[in-house]
Amino acid sequence: MALRIGTRASALAMTQAGTVAEMLGADLVPIVSEGDTSTASLATLGGTGVFAKALRDALLRGDVDAVVHSFKDLPTAAEPGLVIAAVPPRVDARDALCARDGMTLDELPEGARVGTGSPRRRAQLAMRRPDLDLVDIRGNIDTRLGRVGHDDPERALDAVILAAAGLSRIGRLDAVTEMFDLDRWPTAPAQGALAVEVRAGDEHLVRRIDHPESRAAADAERGVLARLEAGCAAPIAAMSFVDDGLLFLTARVYRPDGGEMIDSSRAMPLDADAPAELATLVGVDLIERGAARIAPLDPSTPAEADTPSPRRNP
Repeated sequence: MALRIGTRASALAMTQAGTVAEMLGADLVPIVSEGDTSTASLATLGGTGVFAKALRDALLRGDVDAVVHSFKDLPTAAEPGLVIAAVPPRVDARDALCARDGMTLDELPEGARVGTGSPRRRAQLAMRRPDLDLVDIRGNIDTRLGRVGHDDPERALDAVILAAAGLSRIGRLDAVTEMFDLDRWPTAPAQGALAVEVRAGDEHLVRRIDHPESRAAADAERGVLARLEAGCAAPIAAMSFVDDGLLFLTARVYRPDGGEMIDSSRAMPLDADAPAELATLVGVDLIERGAARIAPLDPSTPAEADTPSPRRNP
């Protein structure tokens, strides 16, 4: 019997899981999560982990043999009885602007309405363009893109920011008007990476598609998130890569209103322990430099906000 791969039922999730299924010669099993059906904010639903719960429940019940996650959507805490057995080659980790009339971020007019549901992207936007009107949005890629230049003034947006990886996977790179460089605009930990999860003891089922360098980079980025004990509302970005046998890691913590940013960078020779050690070094440095003062690392504690927030439209 063919391997059964569980995935969220959205078009993007089916597409990205389809690449894994093709590599493994497996069958796809769509699974609907609460995050796919609810219109509430991610914070209200309990964070990005809401997308993983239904998949993990199906895996633990034995309904499927493995599940595919967007690695950035997984909680950093391990799930008892399950293990990430493979991280396939990572794709483009950048964020992309999709704006009306081909505009770049700098070309958007003052007061332009820009949509995103990410606290990290909101902080980055507020830091670079505090004059923009930031609109909290949800929905799949096509739904978000459909609001750019919409005829209804209540729904119309001048631009949205989306992950380049998702746009590429569903063939919508034509909508991109600007790609943000990772050095200036780092993204969510493990953005662009997939995680293939199995029951403990079944690692051999998928291990052959693991890409060690992609895994090391994603683990280092997520390790910072774990070290900071950050909730889903924390505006944290990270970028890691391997070059000439060295693992590099940069992480940034933003104040939610974009008024302040703290960053830290480290590198060390790549070995099995490097992702965790590097994440600890960077995480400790960020804490010592005041990350907890500016960002809600504890989801129940709001960060300081000494300056007025930019205009927001919920």
